[in-house]
Amino acid sequence: MINLLDFTLPELTAWMRAELDEPAFRAVQVWQWLWQKLARDFEAMSNVSKACRAKLAERAEINWPEVILTRKSRDGTTKFLLRLGDGALVETVLIPSESREGARRWTQCLSCQVGCAMGCTFCATGLAGLERNMLLGEILGQVLVGRAYLGDSRSDKPVLRNLVFMGMGEPLLNLPEVLRALQCLNDGKGLNFSPRRVTVSTCGLENGLRELGESGLCYLAVSLHAPNQPLRAQLMPKAAHWPLPKLIRALKTYPLKTRERITLEYLLINGVNDSQEHARELARLVAEVRGKLNLIVYNPVEGLPYAAPEPERILAFEQCLWKRRITAVVRKSKGQDISAACGQLRAGAQLFSPSGMTTL
Repeated sequence: MINLLDFTLPELTAWMRAELDEPAFRAVQVWQWLWQKLARDFEAMSNVSKACRAKLAERAEINWPEVILTRKSRDGTTKFLLRLGDGALVETVLIPSESREGARRWTQCLSCQVGCAMGCTFCATGLAGLERNMLLGEILGQVLVGRAYLGDSRSDKPVLRNLVFMGMGEPLLNLPEVLRALQCLNDGKGLNFSPRRVTVSTCGLENGLRELGESGLCYLAVSLHAPNQPLRAQLMPKAAHWPLPKLIRALKTYPLKTRERITLEYLLINGVNDSQEHARELARLVAEVRGKLNLIVYNPVEGLPYAAPEPERILAFEQCLWKRRITAVVRKSKGQDISAACGQLRAGAQLFSPSGMTTL
């Protein structure tokens, strides 16, 4: 059976015209039921004719990822273990924040691959390698799960405000499906996320970087984690196949809109990349990139030999950058107690400890 979540709106329109002999406006109605009203069966589509609903039920299905487990952190961060149609497991995370007015808002961290092929030595996701790419409906199905959990109606003041492709997988290694997902997210007839509310994070791969920028569908975040090529090759061996100087040159010419900046991510690991000399190297490296620097304190991963720096070492690193007029902010880690923080996603049911475990 065809999963309707695997269609973009133009694809759904073409399929319904060819297979069901239905006009374009009918496809828009179905599309809005799928992505705005969270319909999970065709009978719920009350403004779609009974004949059309019957034809849809014969040929297609609405297949959301199955929520196997949820786990909630002390800080409100919520992690979902999802099972896809073939049994593969992935994780997605809802991260809370507060507006200036005190209203709670949420960011969702999305996965785009089952596992990851990049093999970064500090990251839990890469430990098991890559199983496969995720499909359009599997990527966007995470958003449906998150919205259903939050009761988000995508109204004038949606609860789910931001999406970040910072979960499992390297987006540029699944670029066709990620671009299709971004097109759907930007569609005003459906999920209706502004490009400025969607960020795609990459290790920094040559293939696909320019294409992502020219799409104009999202903001860019790039994982650096090292201020020089030898250290980057040690920490990120596969990403380092594209030399760091060439990556930086590409970022200098990356297509950006007015007031848009690239987010540069730097993971601080005790005794590895957090010295004052590293900070000075980093400042020289990114000085000409139109970006902002997020400093991420290392989150522990069982079985890996790394640790987070002491607070005074983190502060000294940040101050060294500010003195050199580099905009740098230490990003607050959330969800560490449930292994939902940056670099901790692994997607195995056995990794969810009984403490704090629930099902939907």
